[in-house]
Amino acid sequence: MKLAGRTILITGATSGIGFELAKQLVALGNTVVVTGRDPAKLAKFREMLPNAHALQSDVSDLSAIGMLYVTVTAQFPGLDTLINNAGIMRGLDLNAVRASEGLTDEIDINLKGPMRMVQQFLPYLKTRPNALIVNVSSALAYVPLPTSPVYSASKAALHAYTRALRVQLRNTPVKVVELLPPAVDTPLITQFAKEMSGQKTMRSIDLARKAIEGIEGGREEIRPGMSGLLMVLSRIAPHFALQQMVKAFQPKH
Repeated sequence: MKLAGRTILITGATSGIGFELAKQLVALGNTVVVTGRDPAKLAKFREMLPNAHALQSDVSDLSAIGMLYVTVTAQFPGLDTLINNAGIMRGLDLNAVRASEGLTDEIDINLKGPMRMVQQFLPYLKTRPNALIVNVSSALAYVPLPTSPVYSASKAALHAYTRALRVQLRNTPVKVVELLPPAVDTPLITQFAKEMSGQKTMRSIDLARKAIEGIEGGREEIRPGMSGLLMVLSRIAPHFALQQMVKAFQPKH
């Protein structure tokens, strides 16, 4: 599947992996539409990547998804690719006393968001030849990061959902791909960098390039960098893998 001449919708793409994907996909001759929640970040995106299109939307808001669908299918009827990239990541101490409000925000955005986007856009994508859905999960779908328990749970659930979705859509024109990034030098992971012992991160430019190569190469699960190792360890030595994750991300003293 060549990623050229397509019409692509990417959620949460004003920075990080989403922005780099948008940049590289525009350069390949695609029509790229991105979404974001923050008007200031959307304005900056338009300045940095004027050849793409940016719309304000929130994947945790069901009505916003409905409005986005109406707008995108009307303005960009050639839509044939959906990349569910929007996500948030937090460190949470489950020992701390906290209100239940906000506890599952990562579930709402990282898991429910892609599910709702797929449910909304799938009938339209089924009408398009060689349509594509890409769900961006995480290497933490294989081995959780204990300091980010809800994030890890959301990505593990998205991994399971994506596998099931792929099976259900195997007799349709829609191909389903999962991108499982390792730690990447994005604003999402930067918030942890000051507290964690020196862990190498993949550059977002390299991650996006490997994602595009993987999709064009026909891969259903794209596991760049350490993601492949974590997948193997999770199967042959899950307890060891978890302990290594704990050691690798010990807070700096």
